Amino acid sequence: MTLIPTQRVLAIVLAGGKGERLYPLTKERSKPAVPFGGKYRIIDFVLSNLVNSGVQSIYILVQYLSQSLIEYIRANWRTAGLTRDQFITMVPPQMRLGEMWYRGTADAVRQNLNLILDFDPEVVAVFGADHIYRMDIGQMLQFHNEQKADITVAARPVSLKAATSFGVLQTDAKGKITGFEEKPAEPKHMPGDTARAYVSMGNYLFNRDVLIEILNSKTGPGEFDFGKTILPEAYKKYKVLAYDFAANELPGLKAYEEQDYWRDVGTLQSYFDANMDILGAKPRLNLNNRRWFIHSGRYDGPPAKILDGKLQNCIIGDGCFVRNATIKNSILGRGVHIHDGAVIEDSIINDFCKIRADARLRRTIVDRFNDIPIRETIGHDAEKDARHYFLDGSGIVVVPRGKTRVVKSV
Repeated sequence: MTLIPTQRVLAIVLAGGKGERLYPLTKERSKPAVPFGGKYRIIDFVLSNLVNSGVQSIYILVQYLSQSLIEYIRANWRTAGLTRDQFITMVPPQMRLGEMWYRGTADAVRQNLNLILDFDPEVVAVFGADHIYRMDIGQMLQFHNEQKADITVAARPVSLKAATSFGVLQTDAKGKITGFEEKPAEPKHMPGDTARAYVSMGNYLFNRDVLIEILNSKTGPGEFDFGKTILPEAYKKYKVLAYDFAANELPGLKAYEEQDYWRDVGTLQSYFDANMDILGAKPRLNLNNRRWFIHSGRYDGPPAKILDGKLQNCIIGDGCFVRNATIKNSILGRGVHIHDGAVIEDSIINDFCKIRADARLRRTIVDRFNDIPIRETIGHDAEKDARHYFLDGSGIVVVPRGKTRVVKSV
């Protein structure tokens, strides 16, 4: 059940990350603007979660290579609603505290403290923009209110081995946070579960006055981050609770799906794997959910057209044209053309690419606006791939973004 907030809630989405480990997909755009799943951008997931949950007052804080994201939001998300309190507004760095970039996630919010003071919410939701997941935030807000928390941290149980890559929360049996460690070598397990630990998802609810007090408490230079700076100290002074994401009941979820699906797509391997997770008859993440749509960019082109060929376990975007090609375990974005004899396996082809006749691609990510030549092979010869493209340590080959062509959609 989706719970529409009755409080005055302001959402601040942190969308300024460089996404260096996703290079070259982030060569000309920030991480939240990276395409995903054939028709989405990564930021579509957090915005859809907020809007679907009834949180419709949203500021998006941007920083590095932000123009692509700004243009995408302008063209594809309604930025004004029926009332003054329904908006999605992009906020570039204002440098109100001096001529400096954001020095951490908390510093980004602190440098825009005027937005919170002007809006005067009861609760501030601070969410990241670079994760793939679905969540009814109304249920987290209900938990926050019922438990009379000052701060609530969205958390999910993971294996102790996996927990070494995250911020690990220690809690008591009622979910009250009693400790925090950033990427510990030996994570402490959850209460009553010796095989798993609670890790932070980087999503927070703050009571307004508590957040303002915390932001005003930091002075001087240095990094100011929610995970590294605030959480290790906040639980000692405030009532800080962990909200178990595994308890979130999403409308329309299928029994075969991973019930608490959440991925930090911070590397090319994790990004590739998350895309593959939406394929198959019983995908780990089924985006065909009429009760919880992930909203995406508008495309004014024609529907997909397939003349002939062999297609197996694929997602084919609007405006694609396929002729006598073999496509297996792959995702095609919008406006992709695949010509005679081409073979595409285990690959991601982003919008408006052309794969010419007899080209062969395997475990390859082709970014937007590329034209792959006749009989080109990618993903079959590592030495050749390393000379001409970007070869990740995982073996995935990336063809960086091509030159923009005039199309009917951004």
